Amino acid sequence: MTLKLAVLGDSIAWGQGASREQDRLAPRLVEGLARHGFDAPFRVFAVPGARSTGLGPQVESCLRWGPDLAVVVIGANDLTHLEPLGRAVEALAGAVRRLRAADAQVVVAPAPDLSAVPHVPAFLRDAVRAAGEELRSRQAAVVRIERGLVADEDQRASRAFATDRSLFSSDRFHPSSAGYAVIADSLLPAVLHGARAAQAAA
Repeated sequence: MTLKLAVLGDSIAWGQGASREQDRLAPRLVEGLARHGFDAPFRVFAVPGARSTGLGPQVESCLRWGPDLAVVVIGANDLTHLEPLGRAVEALAGAVRRLRAADAQVVVAPAPDLSAVPHVPAFLRDAVRAAGEELRSRQAAVVRIERGLVADEDQRASRAFATDRSLFSSDRFHPSSAGYAVIADSLLPAVLHGARAAQAAA
């Protein structure tokens, strides 16, 4: 089946840090979908540096294209910029709601565990981890309410980044090409779930 895949969100959704364009998140997801019989032309609407409150314009552009499946990766910049959690979560809920109202299946990858980032001081890691856990929990709750799917709920990707520094790019914050392979693999089960739901609804 052919389905149109849209990728929205922040620099991770965009693919910053990958050494080659084909190593970015969207092409990796397309490869994974192809292994399961889905042909997925894609467009990336993500903007590096985006916070949840910046999803609105991305959704507008995305809806004009008419995706069957939308993957949203968001939350890291909400944490780094100390965005009020209520505002961030409300903005994410609104984005998922609009996409679902347009009959797109939606998969959300919540905020990563930023305590794994190498330059986070050891004495701050517990606080950074706790802030991420609270945001992820609230993100997951509203995504489900709005009939979306939550990806990588067991934080497999974040655990991998915490133990393998090669998954970070040279800036020690964004993923490397190898890191994007790990992220795509962790998101793929939920993305396949969304693809199959889109197939069933077609």
